[in-house]
Amino acid sequence: MSAAPQLVVHRDKELMAQAAAARLITKIVDAQAARGFASVVLTGGRNGNGLLAALSSAPARDAVDWSRLDLWWGDERFLPDGDPERNYTQAREALLDSVPLDPARVHPMPASDGPYAKGIYPDIADGADAAAEAYAAELAAAAGPEHYQSAAAAAGGSVPTFDVLMLGVGPDTHVASLFPESPAVRETDRMVVGVHGAPKPPPTRVSLTLPAIRSAREVWLLAAGEDKANAAAIALSGAGEIQAPAAGAHGRARTLWLLDAAAASQLPRDLYPPASP
Repeated sequence: MSAAPQLVVHRDKELMAQAAAARLITKIVDAQAARGFASVVLTGGRNGNGLLAALSSAPARDAVDWSRLDLWWGDERFLPDGDPERNYTQAREALLDSVPLDPARVHPMPASDGPYAKGIYPDIADGADAAAEAYAAELAAAAGPEHYQSAAAAAGGSVPTFDVLMLGVGPDTHVASLFPESPAVRETDRMVVGVHGAPKPPPTRVSLTLPAIRSAREVWLLAAGEDKANAAAIALSGAGEIQAPAAGAHGRARTLWLLDAAAASQLPRDLYPPASP
């Protein structure tokens, strides 16, 4: 079981993004110094993209050896390649196209066109399910000697050991595309699932599951804005993970909540120190 979540509260969302970007640079550089490479799982949404944009403009960004960074995604909108609503498309615009990554080490989730277009797999309800299976296989293939295995390891439930896995927290407490009370948040064996009928558009998605999320060394949950205040309060007040998926997102070594003052406004004051300057 991981340690209790740690909270860092910043004055506003801009400062939160800049501080989180600096924190991520340090984590990547330390991992590369220790092992030669680093592995990070990105998140979309306004807070995830805000962090990437802050990283793009950070003076220390060149301290990272971008060619030795493995990038994965926590979830994706199951839309055609290049669609502006895809997390991968937004990440490219915010950061990825401006740094010298090794394309072989960048692992976007499959798009809805190409090999996973609906109808190509007639025995599968939707192409998103096939895309999820393919991404799970890609994760398993990348899992080296030091990797995490789920209780269903015999079924291929292995993933790389992520250094940092980032998640945006939704106003309803969802993380990745794991929504409250959904079948996906109840998954205990598979590492990646297709999501159908999501309560926010688009309804079809691909997502890591809680077992995959909890494989990471560190899980960082990002929440900024008044619309995230109730979700943060619920998730950090002992709620169950089925009703509040963010409550079930934790890392093996560390769980870090990065918030701005507005998102922290409904938390009991004894949960966190005064806002950072």
